[in-house]
Amino acid sequence: MEGSKEALVAGSLRFVTQILLLLVLILILLIGGSLWFDYLGLLNVKEILAPATRMVGISSPEKLENEDDILLLERERLSKREESLTLQQEALKTQGEQLEKMEIELAQKLEMLEEKEKALAEQEKSFNERVKQYENKKANLRQSAEYFTGMPPQRAVERLLEMEDQDIIDILRTTEEIAGETGESSVVAFWLSLMPSDRAAQLSRKMLKKPEG
Repeated sequence: MEGSKEALVAGSLRFVTQILLLLVLILILLIGGSLWFDYLGLLNVKEILAPATRMVGISSPEKLENEDDILLLERERLSKREESLTLQQEALKTQGEQLEKMEIELAQKLEMLEEKEKALAEQEKSFNERVKQYENKKANLRQSAEYFTGMPPQRAVERLLEMEDQDIIDILRTTEEIAGETGESSVVAFWLSLMPSDRAAQLSRKMLKKPEG
């Protein structure tokens, strides 16, 4: 009896196993056939299985609009090209802003250079005017010194004493300079001897204190 029961149980297990194998085989055939029909375009297995895949957390890819449109690829290419052109326009805009900034900086630097050039021109003009004034003064002093040298000494001293000390000193120095150039004796010492002693001493001190005028 026990042997019969064991044989019966074993037979039942084999039967159940065969049934499970048959079910798995049928499931595989169904899935394979469905995928084949989907490939042939006879079935849309993705839409049929979408609820089940969503339940297990698998989302099916989004369906493209107008997927049957023969110009879809061309539209996608144009869309990518538009995106690329947009990026290029943004880059050009950035470069243009940078160029404008550089132009402003260059304009500021040019303005500074123009101001410096203008200041230098003014300084040069002022210097030339001072040089001209000095040359004119020097020419006038030489003319005055020659004029006083040609006068009688007493008359020359009388005229000199009517002038300011600095003007007298300038004429005395110019007179000595002309005498040195011509090799003649200077009359400056003689003029000083004809002046009042206090005035002559004052002029001598100033000449020694400021030997260059």
